[in-house]
Amino acid sequence: MDIVNVDPQDCPYYLLTRASLAITAAFRKAFTGAGVEDVRPAYLGALMCLWRECCVDEALGKFGGEGGMKLADLGRCAGLEPSTMTGLIDRMERDGLVRREDDRSDRRVQRIVITEKGDALRAAVMEAVTATLRRSFDGIDMNELDVFKKVLRTVLSNANRGESNE
Repeated sequence: MDIVNVDPQDCPYYLLTRASLAITAAFRKAFTGAGVEDVRPAYLGALMCLWRECCVDEALGKFGGEGGMKLADLGRCAGLEPSTMTGLIDRMERDGLVRREDDRSDRRVQRIVITEKGDALRAAVMEAVTATLRRSFDGIDMNELDVFKKVLRTVLSNANRGESNE
C-alpha cells in the first residue's frame, strides 16, 4: 500500500483534514442552532477540560479551593501548545466563557476559571456536540470507532515524535 497517492480521495491526510473541516462546520451550525454562538469549535478542548475539572472539584467537595486550572495544565489537557493557548484564552475571555485569575500559591502562574456563563452553556454545548458526533459517525459500530480512535492517537503520537527531532 502506498500511503501517498496523487488521488486526494485516497490520501489519508486529505481525508482526515476534510473530515475535520466538515465536523467543525457541523459544530458551528449546531452551536448556532442551540443559541450558543459564543462557543467556537476551537474552544471545545479547553471547555471540556474545565468542565471536567469543575465536576471533579464538586464531586470531591473542594469548595473554597482555587478552582480552575493552571494555564499550562489546561494546555496539556486540551493538547494545545502554549502559544496557541494564549490566543485561545484571550478569545474565550472576550466571549465571557473564562477568566484569568492569579494563582494564590505562585504569583508567576495564572489559573483559568470557567465563568457562570461558560458553565451555564455546558448542557447546550454538550447536547450539540453529542448530536453532531452521532450524526457524523452514524453507521460506524463502536468497535470500529474504538479502532479509529486508537489509530488517531498513534498518528498524533508519531507526528509529535517527529517534531522533537527537528
